[in-house]
Amino acid sequence: MTSDAITGITSIDQLERKMHLKGKVMKTTKAGAIVDIGVEKPALLHVSQITMEGEQPILRVEDSLKEGQEVDVYIRNIREDRIEVSMFKPLQLEWREIDKDMVLKGKVVELEKFGAFVDIGAERPGLVHISELTQGYVKNASEVVNIGDEVEVKVLDFNRRRKQIKLSMKALQPGLDEIEGVKITPAHTNRRKKKVSKKENEAEVAATPAENEPTFMEIAMREAMEKAGMEAPAVKGKQSGKRNKKKTSEQEDILSRTLNQRA
Repeated sequence: MTSDAITGITSIDQLERKMHLKGKVMKTTKAGAIVDIGVEKPALLHVSQITMEGEQPILRVEDSLKEGQEVDVYIRNIREDRIEVSMFKPLQLEWREIDKDMVLKGKVVELEKFGAFVDIGAERPGLVHISELTQGYVKNASEVVNIGDEVEVKVLDFNRRRKQIKLSMKALQPGLDEIEGVKITPAHTNRRKKKVSKKENEAEVAATPAENEPTFMEIAMREAMEKAGMEAPAVKGKQSGKRNKKKTSEQEDILSRTLNQRA
């Protein structure tokens, strides 16, 4: 099996966190071991960072490591006074490295009714909720992705205490209004005007009182007075109530006198 350990490191300045190196155990103690990794000073391997095959608990350092033994180690911390290493493979993405709006690549490792879990190299897989898989309605996550698919996701939020990471695939996709050739018709917010039927229109017109329409008596009186050479009063339209009756009686008297004069 080919090792991905980095070789040729000879200076502390070349070291980086999570770097995989080959080392040789120089000395073992109850607290751990001192390991030569090829730079100016040896590295410290704490007992809590020592692993055994099958992930069995370590009872004594001497039972796991021997002086002169070659081991695979990873750089944990680089301090001014010491270098700390671990035999545990570090996470590709640690909690302190996660940030909102990060764009990452991952692999779908589990499907549920409510979404898909994606391994992004963190302590826990992140969840892409079914509403964040793609644009539009999705009934089942399997309609969009399958286990083993490599996908690109964006970090929406995370909670280290609860060990939860919320991801989105939809956030990296263009909106429907951004896709060329797709025309979005806005929803009608105003209600359509109510159509007025012909019968309703006719009823409305019939209910509207005629303006300045003269009566038959007014027309006859006007013609009689014009023939007699008298000035005819201006027509003001219908009157209502007692005033209308009084006006009609006066007009009848005037018409009667006019006709008698002509006779």
